[in-house]
Amino acid sequence: MSELEARLSLDTAAARKLATTSKTAPHMREISPRWLLRALPWVELTAGTYRVNRRLTYETGGGRVAFSHTGTRLRVVPPSLTELPFLHGYEDRAVLESLAGMFEQREYVRGEVIAREGSPQNELILLAHGKIAKLCTSTYGNSVARGMLSTGDHAGSRADSRSTPWEVTLAARTACVVLALPWQALDDLAARRPSLGEHLARRPAGPANKYGEAAIDLLSGHRGEVVLPGTFVDYDPGPREYELSVSQAVLRMHTRVADLFSSPMDQTEEQLRLTIEAVREAQERELVNNPDFGLLHNVAPGQRLTTRTGPPTPADLDDLLCRRRKTRYFLANPLAIAAFGRQCSAAGVCMDSVVLDGSTLAAWRGVPILPCDKIPVSRAGTSSILAIRTGEDEQGVVGLHQTGVPDEHRPGLSVKVMGIDERGITTYLVSAYYSAAVLVPDALGVLGDVEVHS
Repeated sequence: MSELEARLSLDTAAARKLATTSKTAPHMREISPRWLLRALPWVELTAGTYRVNRRLTYETGGGRVAFSHTGTRLRVVPPSLTELPFLHGYEDRAVLESLAGMFEQREYVRGEVIAREGSPQNELILLAHGKIAKLCTSTYGNSVARGMLSTGDHAGSRADSRSTPWEVTLAARTACVVLALPWQALDDLAARRPSLGEHLARRPAGPANKYGEAAIDLLSGHRGEVVLPGTFVDYDPGPREYELSVSQAVLRMHTRVADLFSSPMDQTEEQLRLTIEAVREAQERELVNNPDFGLLHNVAPGQRLTTRTGPPTPADLDDLLCRRRKTRYFLANPLAIAAFGRQCSAAGVCMDSVVLDGSTLAAWRGVPILPCDKIPVSRAGTSSILAIRTGEDEQGVVGLHQTGVPDEHRPGLSVKVMGIDERGITTYLVSAYYSAAVLVPDALGVLGDVEVHS
């Protein structure tokens, strides 16, 4: 008996010829929660530029030195030597080139001592690869870690280096490659190059507080008719200005598609919706990674930390948290959050949880840890965790945008119709204008070299 003779009723395949279907709007996997865009307070601009005025600060360097590779040989990139405090602002490229060639390369295995506490501090040490722990002896005789050095950091102070001993013991936490320069070699070069000698002999620009800001003279705890010092607050003569950046896309839609195939869903609206989502994703990616205004590239040297052992531990996040007042958020790749959770479990402590915008998020010390997949994970399996204080009133991190732009579709985002060409294709220009600003250096910190696959 054939299948047709066996059937007693109309089958579903035939019935569908007369039926309609229920459809969903187009979905896309790229859409993420975009917590950073939601967490930043957005400052309204009127002319596309935001100037951050600060109190005068005497810059002393403190950034990270860069290195180049030639096989197994490492060499300091000469211009990056100006990140060292005693060379900050020095501009003679020829002298810097000579100085870069004077460093001696050394290699250390894990656990080996590079410099011992109390020994003469007779050389400058640059860490080209690996991690170094700064250890000291506490009041109770224990060895206490006072911090970590990672790639690009330096150790050693030139001031009175011949009579000043090392205050800490430098011990390799991993296999390390170090470039060392004896202070005597620097002095010999300064004797041959007058410009370097004059720069090294230059005194600081003026008295400063512990943050490097020009001091404000005042008197406290006095009695009687004491002559009070006169003072004023000096301003930074070259404040930084942030211009709005832009993410754009050109959307093309044939008029025939828009006219004939827009029921039950408007084709133009759906195309615009998905394009806008992609533009917003690009906006958050730029706020994190842009080399000019991105958060990862605008962390002050003193706010850059590294993990003690690799994975992010509770002690590591405590170190990051205590570097600023009123930390509002942590921002981390989901893999880093998972790695931190494993370390909490191993230590027998529980992560906090908070409710933010109706979502339950992990937290530490009451500070929400916002997931952000825009924070990169390197091939070596390391990432970063940001700590942020937000808001103008708190001298924190703020987002910048300008609303009311022509053809505005959403705040700070415009959709312009560029016209219809001879093929009947309508073109739309989708533009989002934005930036971010760090008002004072301690508003933003980062924990780097975070292992996420341990």
